[in-house]
Amino acid sequence: MDKIDRPDAARLLSQQVTGARYFFLNLAPRRRDPLTLTLGGREHCNPDYVIARREFPFYVLEYVLAGQGSVRLGRRRHTLRPGMVFAYGPTTDCEIHTDPHHPMVKYFLGLAGEGVAPRLRRCGVGPGSARQLAAHAEVTSVLEDLLREGQRSGALARRICAALFELLLLKIEDISTLAPHPSEPAREAFLRCKALIDAGAERLGSLEEIARVAGVETSSVCRWFRRFQGSTPYQYLLRRKMNLAAEHLIEHGGLVKEVAQRVGFADPYHFSRAFKSVHGVAPRELLQYRHGGDVRPRPAGVETVE
Repeated sequence: MDKIDRPDAARLLSQQVTGARYFFLNLAPRRRDPLTLTLGGREHCNPDYVIARREFPFYVLEYVLAGQGSVRLGRRRHTLRPGMVFAYGPTTDCEIHTDPHHPMVKYFLGLAGEGVAPRLRRCGVGPGSARQLAAHAEVTSVLEDLLREGQRSGALARRICAALFELLLLKIEDISTLAPHPSEPAREAFLRCKALIDAGAERLGSLEEIARVAGVETSSVCRWFRRFQGSTPYQYLLRRKMNLAAEHLIEHGGLVKEVAQRVGFADPYHFSRAFKSVHGVAPRELLQYRHGGDVRPRPAGVETVE
């Protein structure tokens, strides 16, 4: 079988740690597998912790839970503190130091497969890069679940861990938009526009209004949203409006046409079509759910407005 050579433990694990917890899922993955989680763990670095590697059997994703330190990935050096996530590949020149006065506690995950690098890049932490995350607790919770499930010996351990790892990457991808890097003015501008939509979705009605309120060109807003959100600004605005409408219908009930006006739709039929395109059910059907009825999609083309 076309497998990666099985590495020995001395190459995989540092001896400069205490209180470590590890799991091992697949130390001899097949080269052509798209993405395989091989091992992982949580380590308390000793004050003299230093790692210097020019090669490693797997890709590695690391997350700093506590303490301070630094990492050099190729020619770039990054300061490490709680919430920092970084990644490196099998041939990345990597050097990690802990602050002896504030030793780090960190998680690491070993990865293999042809799809690792593009998947890491998609979540904003490609091999050789580092990023500060804002919502530490959410990432830590998933990592703890991964560590616990990885240490189990059940038949489904690998599949459970694979699902948790994908959840971790999605969390990192989502949280990354909350903490722009100082050298990314485009991301900062995107976040300002996104915050304006979140705060004023009820009164905003078009891309032009979004751009005017933000004080930027409409083309720039479109470019930022496609890059960082994966959608158009109007699609994001529409979903925000429909979420507000659904919240109001569930909490307060009322007439559909009144809720439509509340989120900026003069035509209740247009509102109903937009609502169903986002939520999969019409506003009236959501009201039935509020009163204890079943929510069942109506046949295509049938619209009812109260």
